Amino acid sequence: MATLIFLLIAASIAWWIWERSHRRTHSVPPGLQEKITLPFDKEFELYHNSFSLCSKKTRVCLAELDIDHASHHIDLIETGSYENLSRHFLAVNPQGVVPVLVHHGHPIYESHEQIRYAADHAGADAEALVPDDAALADEMQAWVDRASLIGDDPIAEVSVSAGNCVPGITIPLFSAMIAEIPIHRIFVGLLFHRLKERPMIFLTMKILGLRRLGGMKPAAKAIGSAIRHMHLHLDALESQLEKNGGPWILGDMFSLADVSWVVIFDRMREADCAEVFLGPELRPRVAAYRDRLFARSSYAKAIWNHEHPTVARGTQKLREAKAADPALRALLAGTGTTQGDL
Repeated sequence: MATLIFLLIAASIAWWIWERSHRRTHSVPPGLQEKITLPFDKEFELYHNSFSLCSKKTRVCLAELDIDHASHHIDLIETGSYENLSRHFLAVNPQGVVPVLVHHGHPIYESHEQIRYAADHAGADAEALVPDDAALADEMQAWVDRASLIGDDPIAEVSVSAGNCVPGITIPLFSAMIAEIPIHRIFVGLLFHRLKERPMIFLTMKILGLRRLGGMKPAAKAIGSAIRHMHLHLDALESQLEKNGGPWILGDMFSLADVSWVVIFDRMREADCAEVFLGPELRPRVAAYRDRLFARSSYAKAIWNHEHPTVARGTQKLREAKAADPALRALLAGTGTTQGDL
């Protein structure tokens, strides 16, 4: 018996060492990687996830530009498993993150780089999403950056962008969704994820559950900080829309800035927190702008038609939990008793 246990332990260690050597992750530079060539069938291919904020942004851009592309859905732990840490995907992106846009076999990393690349390489008949005027292009880029996820730890940099506020306001939805994920799949992240704190957070959420979220001080602090800073970013957007008269961030021209912001509003919908930021008499210009974005065909094609059932169920669980727990409802509205300590 002891021999059998020893052999099992030895085999497990050997498996982990072998897998670890074939699943090494590391950061990658943003933009086009001309020295890397991947197998491809179409001119454009996209490795993406239905729930990923950055994947949504790139899909919206491709839809706006009417760029036909091959689609490769990659699971994240939130939607079922750590497929992004699999050997086959790490060959596409050694950083283990989605999306990855591929053009003629060459990967482009980082969604803010992908949308600019797609706009620059779309067909002659595609709608221009980047202004010719240099000053306007710089203004557009500033709003793209303000909607982007920036850095390995966006929660620590919520003042930088609205995109960095999204993980904080998504924590309750993550907690609701992770309840469906088998715990052994989360352990894959502990074994192979480059940033161990992320699977540890998911494991903690899995164990404690949504109803105990308010008792997790780091989570409550992150949520409160994200809510406060998202209000500030949306105030700036309200001022921008007032200044230029809309209907879009740059005025009459729909641009990559608008492509970047539609996904922020969609995450508010999924996380059931849109009323916190765009409730009655709260930022009417931004609310109307959100509605115009949702009315575009690219929203249905690139976001609504990709909705994952785990996300839909998570949103419903979140609504039910808030309805049953006033303290949780107050925390997620930014009015909880811990707010003053955040």
